[in-house]
Amino acid sequence: MNAKMKARNATENGETAEDSILMTLIGNGEDLAPMVRHSFEMGKPETLVHQLKLIVKKKEIEIEDLCKLHYEEFIVAVDELRGVLVDAEELKSELASDNFRLQEIGTALLTRLEDLLESFAIKQNVTEAVKMSRICVEVLDLCIKCNKHVADGQFYPALKAIHQIEESYMKVIPVKTLKNLVEKRVPVIKNHIEKKVCGEINEWLVHIRGTAKEIGQNAIGLASSSRQRNEDMLARQKKAEEESCLGLGDFTYSLDVEEIDDNSVLKIDLMPLYRAYYIHVCLGIGDQFREYYFNNRMLQLNSDLQVSSVQHFLASHQTYLAQIAGYFIVEDRVLRTAGDLLSASQVQAMWETAVSKVTSNLEYQFSHMDTASHLLLVKDYVTLLGATLRQYGYDVGYILDALTNSRDKYHELLLEECRQQIKDAVINDDCKQMVLKESEYQTNVLSFHLQTSEIMPGFPYVAPFSCMVPDCCRIIRSFIKDSVNYLSYGGQTNFFDFARKYLDKLLIDVLNDVVLSIIKNGSIGVSQAMQIAANISFLEKACDYFLQTAAKQCGVPTRMIARPQTTLNAKNVLKSTREKSYVALVNLVNHKLTEYLSLMEKVNWIIDDVAQHKSEYMNDVVMYLESLLSTAQQILPLDVMYKVGSGALEHINNTFITTLLSDQLKRFTGNAVMGINNDFKTLEEFADERFHSTGLSEVYKEGSFRGCLLEMRQLINLLLSSQPENFMNPVIRMRNYNSLDYKKLAIICEKYKDSPDGLFGSLSKRGAKQSNRMKSMDVLKRRLKDFN
Repeated sequence: MNAKMKARNATENGETAEDSILMTLIGNGEDLAPMVRHSFEMGKPETLVHQLKLIVKKKEIEIEDLCKLHYEEFIVAVDELRGVLVDAEELKSELASDNFRLQEIGTALLTRLEDLLESFAIKQNVTEAVKMSRICVEVLDLCIKCNKHVADGQFYPALKAIHQIEESYMKVIPVKTLKNLVEKRVPVIKNHIEKKVCGEINEWLVHIRGTAKEIGQNAIGLASSSRQRNEDMLARQKKAEEESCLGLGDFTYSLDVEEIDDNSVLKIDLMPLYRAYYIHVCLGIGDQFREYYFNNRMLQLNSDLQVSSVQHFLASHQTYLAQIAGYFIVEDRVLRTAGDLLSASQVQAMWETAVSKVTSNLEYQFSHMDTASHLLLVKDYVTLLGATLRQYGYDVGYILDALTNSRDKYHELLLEECRQQIKDAVINDDCKQMVLKESEYQTNVLSFHLQTSEIMPGFPYVAPFSCMVPDCCRIIRSFIKDSVNYLSYGGQTNFFDFARKYLDKLLIDVLNDVVLSIIKNGSIGVSQAMQIAANISFLEKACDYFLQTAAKQCGVPTRMIARPQTTLNAKNVLKSTREKSYVALVNLVNHKLTEYLSLMEKVNWIIDDVAQHKSEYMNDVVMYLESLLSTAQQILPLDVMYKVGSGALEHINNTFITTLLSDQLKRFTGNAVMGINNDFKTLEEFADERFHSTGLSEVYKEGSFRGCLLEMRQLINLLLSSQPENFMNPVIRMRNYNSLDYKKLAIICEKYKDSPDGLFGSLSKRGAKQSNRMKSMDVLKRRLKDFN
């Protein structure tokens, strides 16, 4: 509204719009620079100057009007000012009078004030002197205490007093002489304390190294006790589970927890170390002490890691390993309780150094050991070392790997020891059936699952095997135990496959090889070969027991080994060896029979009369077969006994055929054939009797021992037949002579003569009339000759 009023007034006074705008800008206190610049840019500065002059003139008029308006009020104010000046003069005179009186009173007070200030200054000086004296007294008191503590060996209180002097008094000691003395003596005392503490820590380092062995032995003893408790607990648990499966009763399970405080058992005095470290920290040289401690302990570790060259490692390994265990138990305690004296990286560096050296030492010592039991003893203590240090957080995997790397070496030594033991057991075996009492039956038969029946036999019990079998079983059982003992380290659970592998190696490369070498040696007799064959079958049967024993010791459930893929390869190898032993037995029997049948060389093949009794050699053969089959029935399976018996009879048959075919036999007569017929009847009767009495007839219903003599029987029947030429009849030949060969028969028939070759044999033959049987034989000879 005001702006509009002014604009209207300006218009009325003859002002232009530009003048009005300029007035507005000046009234608002705005910047006129843009307008001035615009005027110059337009080239009309005169117009702007003119406008400004008009505005100035207008403002002067407004000022004059304002002065006229307030003139009267100004006159009144001047009059009032003059009255004020009069009052001021009066006040000034009164003030001068008051000042004079004040000066008179203040002079006396000023004198008293000066006296007071002088007394205050004296008091202040006395107070300062008392304060300085008190400081000196306190410093001297601390110095006395420090000297006393140092003299008593109480270095920490002494350092505390020194620290208090340095922190609280050193800068404020007022007496320069005392201050200089304190400054000079403090470093000397610190140096003295440092030397004393270093001496104590050196003594402690020697002491702790000496006690590390005892600490390690105690810790390893605790680990051994813990392992034994765990094994006992597992044994009780397995026994309870087995009895529970058998339904022998109800069982109550309880958890026995025995808490053992390692700190109470392993007494480690670290107080000297704590004190020394803290004193060095107080001295400001904590880093120097940390380095000093680490370097000295590393030197001790390197010394402890050296294997004694004076003692054998077997005698010194426990001390060696216990020293290392004690060393790292101490370092673990230092790491956990001594603040930042020892860092985890430093302990790790110590441990890596120890692992590298211990591993190389173990591998070297293992490679030079020649006894499995020695290696097992060292391994057991290394395992306890691993179990002990694992509790303190150390990674013992690389140390246990040294045991893994020596696994084959250990089993090679163990296999070699078992080889000698098994060889001795086999060589020293008398190859006679064991006669066992009831107590011996348990230890020699039931212990190895060798029983042939679930029914308890009568005693004394004649076992079908010799003493070699239980002896070898005991050796193998001991091998399994020693093998599992070596494999079960570091808390491993999946080592059954390795145990089975080495068990297979023992059974195949050792037991089987030893038995096979005895068989192939050729120095054994029939009875020995028969007993060895029987023994092999029982060893093959014991393979299941060996596998169960290995699984049980490895903690593998019985149901796991019932799978086909978990069987022992040795079972098939022993089976193959058993078959070879049967072949060797048959060969030995045949060789023995050949010795008996060699007496046929004394037989008179052109005898004049028929022998009324069986030949002497046949008596020997039958008696030998009787003894052979009786023994075989006791210790061999029926199928093997059948194989042995049929092989022997076939050999007898073949021997007779070979004798008749040999070039040494030029001719034989019918009387000789009748004698052979008598012998074979005896042999056939024996074969039938043994075939039925041994129970073979129930198993082999379509076979018989008599069948093994069939070729010789058919030949005898043909030679004694009234019509030998019927052999050429296909029907008769297939029914009665199907085992005979044309060529062999032709050779034998050519040697067959019905009359003896006596003094007048040829004359009698010429003059005698040939019988019908001989005529038929001649016909057969011609036809066989034509056929061949």
